[in-house]
Amino acid sequence: MASNLMKALDAAFGHPRGKVGELGGRVMARVNAKVEEHVVELARPAADEVVLVLGPGPGVGLRLVGERALKAIGVDPSQVMLDEARNRCAELIVAGRVELREGAATRTGQPGASVDVVISVNNLQLWDNRPAAFHELRRVLRPGGRLVVSVHRMALDTSEYDLIREAEQAGFAGVRTSLHQYGGVVPPAVRLLADVPA
Repeated sequence: MASNLMKALDAAFGHPRGKVGELGGRVMARVNAKVEEHVVELARPAADEVVLVLGPGPGVGLRLVGERALKAIGVDPSQVMLDEARNRCAELIVAGRVELREGAATRTGQPGASVDVVISVNNLQLWDNRPAAFHELRRVLRPGGRLVVSVHRMALDTSEYDLIREAEQAGFAGVRTSLHQYGGVVPPAVRLLADVPA
C-alpha cells in the first residue's frame, strides 16, 4: 500500500507522467504560486537578461520570468510538465520570449556562459547528482550571473551547509541560505542564493 502511494506521488510530483502528472501540475501551479512569485522577485530578471528556469513544472514562474526578461528558457525532464508550461506560456513562446526543452539539472543543453540567471523552485531534491548539477549551472552562467534556488525543507536529504559547500566547490561565490515560511499549506523553504564572480 505504501509502495503504491509513493509511486502515485512520484507520478504526480516527482517525475510527473500521465493523467496523474497532469493533476499534479495543476496542484503545483496553485500551491507553489507564492513561492514562484517570491523567487522571481529575488532573482530580479532584467529586460535585457536571459534566464534559465530549471524544472519549471506547469510554468507559473516561467511565465513570470518571460514577462520580465529578454528570454526565459525552461528545462524539464517531464514531457507532461513541458506541455503544461507550453499551454501556460503560449503567447510568450510565439513572441520568442519563452523557450522550452527537455533536460535536467546536469544536462541543461545550454552553451557555456549563456545565461544571466538560473532559477529553480522545488526540484533540487530531484537532482540525480547535486554536485554535478551545481557545476552545470555554474558553467552556463555568465560572469556576474546569479543562482536562486528554493526547495521545501522537508524534501531535503542533506543540510544547508552541504548545499553551500557543494555550490562553493562548483565555483559559486557569496553562497548563502535562509529559511522562509510562505504560509498556508506550503511548508518552510530553504532558499539558496549564489553569484558567479564577475
